[in-house]
Amino acid sequence: MAQYLISMYQPDGVVPPPEVLAPVMAQLGVLTEDLKAAGAFVFGDGLTDASSATVLKAEEGDVLITDGPYLEGKEHLGGFDIIEAPDLDAALGWARRFAEITGLPIEVRAFAGFAG
Repeated sequence: MAQYLISMYQPDGVVPPPEVLAPVMAQLGVLTEDLKAAGAFVFGDGLTDASSATVLKAEEGDVLITDGPYLEGKEHLGGFDIIEAPDLDAALGWARRFAEITGLPIEVRAFAGFAG
């Protein structure tokens, strides 16, 4: 069984109002329960806003610490799930559900030690 990272990228800016966000979160909760029931769920959660990130970079014998995301962009990683799946096609099936629920770009990548 391979492990896959399912990453959800969300636009920077205002969080949708509760009447928009609540149904999406409820559907994601159902999806998480489906992943658990299938024995595919390893771990997953949302992240705080990208502006709360702290970046450390080694440079010329020192480690520089800066506030904010590593890259400036219009969207950032908003959450992720780690799943176990027999192959990429199965992982893509789960990721499709994330995309349908959220309407966000979803990236799927196998962990190097688990790539099959």
